[in-house]
Amino acid sequence: MVTAFDFEPVAYAKILREPYDFMAHGTDSEFTLRRNRESFDWVELVGRGVTDGSPIRTDMELFGEKMPFPIMVAPSSGQGNMHPEGEMAMHAGSTAVNAKMIVSNASTFPIDKIGAAAKGPLWFQLYPKQALEANQEALAAAEAAGCTGVAVTIDVQAVSYERDLHDRRLVTNPLRGRRGNPQAASTTRSPNPYGVPEGRMWFEWKFFDQIRPFIKGPMVAKGILTPEDARLCVEHGCDGVYVSNHGGRSLDYAPSTLEVLPAIVDAVGGRVPIIFDSGVRRGADILKALALGAKAVCIGRAPRWGLAAYGAPGVQRVLEILHAELIQAMAFTGRTSIESINRSIVRTDFP
Repeated sequence: MVTAFDFEPVAYAKILREPYDFMAHGTDSEFTLRRNRESFDWVELVGRGVTDGSPIRTDMELFGEKMPFPIMVAPSSGQGNMHPEGEMAMHAGSTAVNAKMIVSNASTFPIDKIGAAAKGPLWFQLYPKQALEANQEALAAAEAAGCTGVAVTIDVQAVSYERDLHDRRLVTNPLRGRRGNPQAASTTRSPNPYGVPEGRMWFEWKFFDQIRPFIKGPMVAKGILTPEDARLCVEHGCDGVYVSNHGGRSLDYAPSTLEVLPAIVDAVGGRVPIIFDSGVRRGADILKALALGAKAVCIGRAPRWGLAAYGAPGVQRVLEILHAELIQAMAFTGRTSIESINRSIVRTDFP
């Protein structure tokens, strides 16, 4: 297995079509899903043949916590359909390389079992709930399980997946790939065939003010695509901005995250760190996002390919490959530390 892409056909061969499509699809025509990948072709890396010869280091800090590299595992639901151990194997594989995993609020297994599966660092992803007490309970359980940070997802207000509509079993199955966690499954039921959850499209920015007292560690808003929303994140107490379009699974014809990243970085002005995801498949992709201002990059589908293909060792190997590719790309551009990465090593040609 030489690249992260090598794991996808193995995953495809091992799991059922329904969970594969749930993992692979984007919204409606999947324009944004494709655009996320294409945008990396619109950013060139500028090589340097002569450097100071220092060894390349990828260690860094995020919210005061040391990390061996700026790579995290993005939250994604229903991992139990990828592998029998689901999120627990994802946690074990991530911990093997000391990578932070963000556990989905719609995980297959309860958060306490996921936290107990390995000793590595964890974050928690929260889908806002109208009952404030329900958010408090979920955040308390995550903290007890060892989660030190929270990403509040705000970008999936309403979704429609054409691949799911072609497979009627996904529409009628209330579990939607989340077996073993009835509470998470109940939040996905919908009386309409388009899968639009009725529990969304209600919250306002004041929600962050309301849940801030329940969170001891850093809180970031996940799903930011505009400078205006990035500034509002800071105004409402967020410790970071998470630039994401949910991997092309939120709004069709939305821009790619790489396109909007520079403007968001400029709007934030260094006041808080910026986390980035969507479309990342290679170490060079990670370097491009870092050069355009991201502090850390989250990977979603690629670790799931590793999980479905080989369980925890597959997750570990995917992250090792991406880390090695990042080091190689840094070497080609003459950067020997994460702190030395900046916009001077890229040329952008966004349409």
